[in-house]
Amino acid sequence: MKNSSSTLLLLAGLLTASALPGCTTLKKYEDLQARQKATDQSREAAERQAREAVAELKKATETLNELRLENRRLVNDSAQTGTILRKTQGLYRELSDTYDKLIRNNEKVLANKTADYQKVAQDLARREAELGDLANNLNKSRGEIDKLAADVKSREARLAELEKALAEKDAAVDALKAKVSNALLAFKASDLQVKVKDGKVYVSLSEQLLFKSGSTKVDPKGQEALTKLAGVLKDQRDVNVVVEGHTDNVPILKGTAGMADNWDLSVLRATEISRLLTSGGVPAERITASGRSQYVPVAANDNAANKALNRRTEIILTPKLDELFKILDSGSQPTK
Repeated sequence: MKNSSSTLLLLAGLLTASALPGCTTLKKYEDLQARQKATDQSREAAERQAREAVAELKKATETLNELRLENRRLVNDSAQTGTILRKTQGLYRELSDTYDKLIRNNEKVLANKTADYQKVAQDLARREAELGDLANNLNKSRGEIDKLAADVKSREARLAELEKALAEKDAAVDALKAKVSNALLAFKASDLQVKVKDGKVYVSLSEQLLFKSGSTKVDPKGQEALTKLAGVLKDQRDVNVVVEGHTDNVPILKGTAGMADNWDLSVLRATEISRLLTSGGVPAERITASGRSQYVPVAANDNAANKALNRRTEIILTPKLDELFKILDSGSQPTK
């Protein structure tokens, strides 16, 4: 289509030029031809530009379509992003509130824990102080226990000594009783009795053996008994002798020489027996004479038989207890 137009134009130009004279026509022809060429070139350039413009337009259109799609996608993404953002912001606010609550609760718990820790620390300090006091008391108690243990040990030693001394004393009393009994075997049991009571040897002599009624002079039979008893006692250097005179409750006869009542009678009889024992070899410093009158009876003074029992002389033989007294005295001394 474009080539046909160019040919027509060229023919028109030639016809026009053939009608013109000489070189003027050629020149015009050449001008026309040049113009035609320029026009073609311009046209071709314009067409090329048009094609390029169309291509660029198409490209731009495609780009625009892509941009529109991208824009719609971005719009959709923006909406989703906004929704997500709003949710995220909501969650952030919730998290912030929760964090604030946790902080407040933690501060409260921390304050409570601090108070608890302070209370525990105070209680611990108090317990440590109590433990220190207990330790001091324990040390003090241990010292006291050690002291008590030493005191108990000392007391046990003294007790052992005391038991030993008592055993020795009991053995000595039993041996003394045996010796006295053997020495007085010839006398009747109704007139003379030997027995052990309260750790002592009692030799009980009836009035019938020793004296006539109301008399303070010992009969020969009684003197024999006292001589044999003195023979045993003079060798018993660790034995003390107490002579006790006893009567019944019958008053003495008025006008009895040297006596006002049963006190005098009991004392004089005890004194007479003490002299006989001394004459038999018993050291006087070991003898004590005493009268008990009617006030320590062995039976009721309600008949003649019982009154005869009460009219008696008791010779009490007591082993010296010096060792026992030493042990007891040492036990009574305050411990240092």
